[in-house]
Amino acid sequence: MFEGKEAKYIEMVEEIGDNHISTSAKTPLRDDAFILSDEEKIRSIKKNVAEILYTLGMDLTDDSLKGTPLRVAKMYVKEIFDGLHPQARPKLSTFDNNYKYGEMLVEKNITVYSTCEHHLLPIVGKAHVAYISNGNVIGLSKMNRIVNYFAKRPQVQERLTMQIVQALQEALGTDDVACVIDAKHLCVNSRGIKDISSSTVTAEYGGKFKEDSLKREFLDYIKLDTEFE
Repeated sequence: MFEGKEAKYIEMVEEIGDNHISTSAKTPLRDDAFILSDEEKIRSIKKNVAEILYTLGMDLTDDSLKGTPLRVAKMYVKEIFDGLHPQARPKLSTFDNNYKYGEMLVEKNITVYSTCEHHLLPIVGKAHVAYISNGNVIGLSKMNRIVNYFAKRPQVQERLTMQIVQALQEALGTDDVACVIDAKHLCVNSRGIKDISSSTVTAEYGGKFKEDSLKREFLDYIKLDTEFE
């Protein structure tokens, strides 16, 4: 199936195997990641998914299965991995903090739907994001959108947490940004150890949020009961 350069690339990946190496806060994309159009990627992925199902012994002529390769390909490119494409990045317009609000602003319980890059299984949880204005403020929905953007790609939770903070720091022009994510990984819950009760918590604190008192205040906000009937 793979020839030449692609075969060598796959061989290198297989050598890494289960060694879950994370090299930086940047998503590991190749330089030629966007040479193919979305339509070309969908056609290629469709073929590969069909081969996987066929290898597993599935009858792709069955009415229930014959549309699966195309559905999966479209889902990968247009939906769950849409955050790989730079054009999908939300515009993070900011505004002057004319009302001089100087305390932290917290957007909590932002839904996280992502995909573990080690097994391509779902990560589902909540993100809590906070910042202290340095003269600029950002629309509340933009915080949700930046979480969603970075979540919609193959991810590790540590990198996702850092990317959210770094994107908001850049947009707001301040280091005073924090993010905590609490999520379930189906690669832990549904396979391997099969521990359905455990979840993973990651945090990234920038600027003033590294101070113990401010960090504690942020975590106390997260614990507030804000459910509404």
